[in-house]
Amino acid sequence: MNDSIFVTGAAGQLGQLVIKHLLARGVAPSRIVAGTRSPEKLAGLAAAGIEVRKADFEDLHGLTEAFNGAGTVLIISTDALDGTDTRLQQHRNAVAAAVAADVKRLAYTSQPNPASSLLTFSPDHLGTEQAIKATGLPYVIFRNSWYHENLLRSLPNALKSGQWHSAAEGGRTSYVGREDIAEAIAAALTTSTLESRTYTLTGSEALSTEEVARLASQATGQPISVVHVTDGQLATGLKAAGVPEIFVSVLVSAEAETRAGNLSIVTDHVESLIGRTPKRLAEYLKEAKAAFGA
Repeated sequence: MNDSIFVTGAAGQLGQLVIKHLLARGVAPSRIVAGTRSPEKLAGLAAAGIEVRKADFEDLHGLTEAFNGAGTVLIISTDALDGTDTRLQQHRNAVAAAVAADVKRLAYTSQPNPASSLLTFSPDHLGTEQAIKATGLPYVIFRNSWYHENLLRSLPNALKSGQWHSAAEGGRTSYVGREDIAEAIAAALTTSTLESRTYTLTGSEALSTEEVARLASQATGQPISVVHVTDGQLATGLKAAGVPEIFVSVLVSAEAETRAGNLSIVTDHVESLIGRTPKRLAEYLKEAKAAFGA
């Protein structure tokens, strides 16, 4: 098949890392196409010999033209979390454009167990997976677990106050680094197989909020105590802190997802793809403690 790889969202954090690891695995720059709404942001990639194309998920015609000639298209999920079906429609546009452009394989960044998830945005992922499968094209679906980096949303305030308000109860999360996710995606995309596959990309351990707090305290030298609250109490606190309503519901649903055990799944898919154990959270926290204000 055509061996070119089109990476959408190439100006984003994950997209940039996927391209970095494609290159590290020996993929020639001429085989990579970087798609973004803002091509001017990717002048560095263009200078390195990577073709940059405008790819706007709101523009079906333009997206079809952008995908023209691509072998594999990696659809990195957008960040349009506005409480409507905007993101799902964007993803459906990308799938439809890929079909119209006659691409040979689709890839997509999803989440673990979207069919049973309590996350407010899980219907976007489930609907996109269904749209991809309905095309009949070979696909690679990456169900990414919670990133280490997601803790940057909660840990800084917890370290500052000494308290971490959580409704997760005893639920566990299998955290995994964005870098390891990107490397695993790049590894899977460099295979030429047309066999459809679904990978659930997780860390090698699932940790409770108390365990994460203990690791953060060890890394920073600052004590954190976990304060267990209800979903309602958590929502009230987030609103009082000025968190927008749409993100309040997302964050509360994430706690419910953790409490239900839906983020505790651990697989060896990352390790099998990159050939080593993914970085543990303890190591990440030590390396990134400055980012947490420690």
